[in-house]
Amino acid sequence: MALIASRLHLVWIATVCGKLKTDFRYSNTLGWNTFPVPKLTEKNRADLTAAAEGILLAREAHFPATIADLYDPEKMPANLRAAHDLGDEVLERIYIGRRFRNDTERLEKLFEMYTKMTTKVSA
Repeated sequence: MALIASRLHLVWIATVCGKLKTDFRYSNTLGWNTFPVPKLTEKNRADLTAAAEGILLAREAHFPATIADLYDPEKMPANLRAAHDLGDEVLERIYIGRRFRNDTERLEKLFEMYTKMTTKVSA
């Protein structure tokens, strides 16, 4: 869940799947199956799990608010925004050891990884 809820994944989906009006189009074959993920250690997995739990707990703290209510950019609860920010930081440190500077840098890294994962190594 930490991967799917990340800014990194959102930028990838916006780029490779596109949008229909203002809504993201999502395809498992085009979006998820092509999303480059580095090899994760057990610590990485534990850190991402904790980040995802933080997001879920922040959502739960605002029950019975809907997802639409929670993710309204003007009204997003501070603790939910902070949980997502922490999840992004955890994930980005796994990818490059620090936060990305911007979405362009995110895409550059993702396409570099995608190229490596789709390029056949000749013997």
